[in-house]
Amino acid sequence: MDAVVKIPDDVKVKKDGHFLVFSGKMGEAKINFLNERISLELNPDTIIIHSKSESRKDKRLLETFRAHISNAIKGVKQGFKYKLKICSIHFPMTAKVSGDKVIIENFLGERYPRIAKIYPGVKVEIQKQDITLTGADLCAVSQSAANIEQAVRISGRDRRVYQDGIFITEKRAE
Repeated sequence: MDAVVKIPDDVKVKKDGHFLVFSGKMGEAKINFLNERISLELNPDTIIIHSKSESRKDKRLLETFRAHISNAIKGVKQGFKYKLKICSIHFPMTAKVSGDKVIIENFLGERYPRIAKIYPGVKVEIQKQDITLTGADLCAVSQSAANIEQAVRISGRDRRVYQDGIFITEKRAE
């Protein structure tokens, strides 16, 4: 069984060991394709994904790889953007970017800051109560947004009363 993904003219793809590296006007995305059941064939204008058998498991794996390749192509052509909103009801919360981290201070009046990791290739902008994450790699952008959201997760308190946090409000390709 095979799946074919067409490579647009403005996207460059190269194979680097078990990685496929996509580059375009929005940046670079790198995907690991280390799997014994799937093989890749890189042509100048297409990527052909081969599976060794016709089983349901291999079909699912093949479609997963096809989706990752399509997302990487879309990312290097258009980019991905996630928007988050800072909601602080009890205490005024502040967020700032420091290197590859977002530091959230005064969450629920806590003395120590909470820290969220930002993956390489993701650009973070904070304007008052809005946080915007942009980048070419969907996995890096979405995981960075999830890290920010999880850094201020409330546990052990009533969620109906303590509605403070940072929440994802928008996900889209630019």
